[in-house]
Amino acid sequence: MTPSPSDRPSAEAPRRLALGMGCESGAPAGDLLALATLALVEAGLDPAWLEALATIDGKREEPAMGAVAAHYGIPLRFFDAPALERETPRLKNPSDRVFRLVGCHGVAEAAALAAAGRHAVLVVPKRKSGFATVAIAEIL
Repeated sequence: MTPSPSDRPSAEAPRRLALGMGCESGAPAGDLLALATLALVEAGLDPAWLEALATIDGKREEPAMGAVAAHYGIPLRFFDAPALERETPRLKNPSDRVFRLVGCHGVAEAAALAAAGRHAVLVVPKRKSGFATVAIAEIL
């Protein structure tokens, strides 16, 4: 059996990462997990470095978010739209459409940055699937 990326020791020094996600209501947990895993693998990031999953507070009742956090063994953090909107100057992919829907110009990137702190940098800008978005910020 081939080990998964989280089973292999990393040659890199450990990093501290925050995973930001957004999703459609009722999105399948497997789709969110697949998107998060793909983003980590393609960026060469170890899932063991994840310290939090963050999203907008309107996703508090989304079972898929809890499932992703549980899979990685990390806390799930929620931010309101004004807190995410404050991250707009640091977003790589701000969206007027997202602003019209939820009151901030991005969820995945903004949530990752908000969770990682004011000196954080995006190491994986927003990626999309059919049901979700993901971004990863490094806690500096």
